[in-house]
Amino acid sequence: MAGLRLGPLLRYVDGSSATVWVETARPGTVEVRCPDGTGGKAGTFRIAGHHYALVRVTGLTPGTATPYEVFLDETRVWPLAEDPFPSLPPSVIATPGPGDRVSIAFGSCRWASPPTGEPDPVGADALDALAGRVAADPAGERPDVLLLLGDQVYADETSDATKEWLAARRDLKDPPGSQVADYEEYTHLYYESWLDPQVRWLLSTVPSCMIFDDHDVIDDWNTSASWVEDMRATSWWRERVLSGLMSYWVYQHLGNLSPADVEADPLYAAVRESPDGTDALRAFASDAEADATAVRWSYRRDFGRVRLLMVDSRAARVLEEGRRSMLDRTEAGWLRDQALDARDTYDHLLIGTSLPWLLPHLVHDVEAWSSALCRGDKGPRWARLGEKLRRAADLEHWSAFPESFDELAELIAETGTGPDAPATVCVLSGDVHHAYVAEPSWPGRAAPDARVVQLTCSPVHNSIPQSMRLGFRFGWSAAARGLGRLFARHGGLGRPAVGWRKTGGPWFGNQLMTLTAQGRSAVLRLEHAQREEAGTRLRTVAETRLSH
Repeated sequence: MAGLRLGPLLRYVDGSSATVWVETARPGTVEVRCPDGTGGKAGTFRIAGHHYALVRVTGLTPGTATPYEVFLDETRVWPLAEDPFPSLPPSVIATPGPGDRVSIAFGSCRWASPPTGEPDPVGADALDALAGRVAADPAGERPDVLLLLGDQVYADETSDATKEWLAARRDLKDPPGSQVADYEEYTHLYYESWLDPQVRWLLSTVPSCMIFDDHDVIDDWNTSASWVEDMRATSWWRERVLSGLMSYWVYQHLGNLSPADVEADPLYAAVRESPDGTDALRAFASDAEADATAVRWSYRRDFGRVRLLMVDSRAARVLEEGRRSMLDRTEAGWLRDQALDARDTYDHLLIGTSLPWLLPHLVHDVEAWSSALCRGDKGPRWARLGEKLRRAADLEHWSAFPESFDELAELIAETGTGPDAPATVCVLSGDVHHAYVAEPSWPGRAAPDARVVQLTCSPVHNSIPQSMRLGFRFGWSAAARGLGRLFARHGGLGRPAVGWRKTGGPWFGNQLMTLTAQGRSAVLRLEHAQREEAGTRLRTVAETRLSH
């Protein structure tokens, strides 16, 4: 059978080239063809019985939108022969031109949408709504890149349809029950999420950058050293985490890399040169799970005069109590080097981290308090309580790593100060199922020259219980801030390196933020997905100018 199982996904794009990712139904040669004769081809590689290709397209003209088709061994497989939405325009590769305007849409936390026509219990999908807008006016407004900031799939919260599929393969009474267990089951999650017709088309025509968060593997992934120890003692965890890392490398990470980085990647060379790359990829995942320094999932992308540093805030952690850090020393050094490198070449710095740096003050103080308890500052009984609370309440954001929180504050201040400082430094995050804007201040010292903002946008498509809405609204209140100080005082905590205030939100709903930069100006827009008779659409909720 000739065909695509999944994709195409348009991933890396620069002025003259692009990479297109596909999963095919069989081995072969994948070719991307454009009407002007440009294109590229690549042979498939095999992982656990599945076939993939990453095709580099070259010879593109800057500032153009070039339609493309995908062929497998001379048979056209995209556009689909039986397209469920034939009204969708052709997929295109839009290359940046000489102008400096860049539009970046971002969000996180997306459950797969149900099949077309079936009720959606969590409301309109923001990616479906974005697809509808871009399709309705292909020459109009569209993001230059889509940043997906974690929880692209939910390995631990599967849909009813996936539960039925899992039950047909194995007994769900055995652990991990209705959660995914192995690589094959991970592939099913990606099919369920990315085969949605409108989202599939959107990902074929808007470049994307991705990073994982906990649900891509499991809730609270790498919360603490004792959590890891408990998980490794189970019968099912090793297969789960290795499969999660293997599938992440194939489905998400490989497309994040520039063509030069892909070609220099020894693992990519190994899986392409082998008749079956499963063992090589599994060994890589095993090394990555055992040692945070064995692999760097973080990466840098430059979009004109906008620099994106996408930071791994899950797998790069140091978890030993007394040494806890959100990033190991190598990773922290990489982040610092990339932020300070040639600052005069960019006007806006985006630090993408799935977990927010600046949280509601009560949440921040409770997380810092819990970290002090778990460290043993109040004795072993309090340490045991702190660990229980840390796991039960997901107390594992940047604020649960106080030294890392302060180090990021210091790096942002240094990067944003001086004659070469960018106009803005924006920390882009998701995870917390609401959206907000927060701005830090540096008590006792001059503020950076750059405007610094925490931009948090979540979810793209997920549930938002009323209890969560009420909790976060309270968390931002003055009363909650006073309560947080009591926790900080009990934990013997000093003041964090920065203070901050909420300047926008909280907003609740399925949503996307879009940051549009031109020169040293930047405008932020928040949009909610809404159902209407004609379909889903994005409605602007807030718009603000970050710099002039």
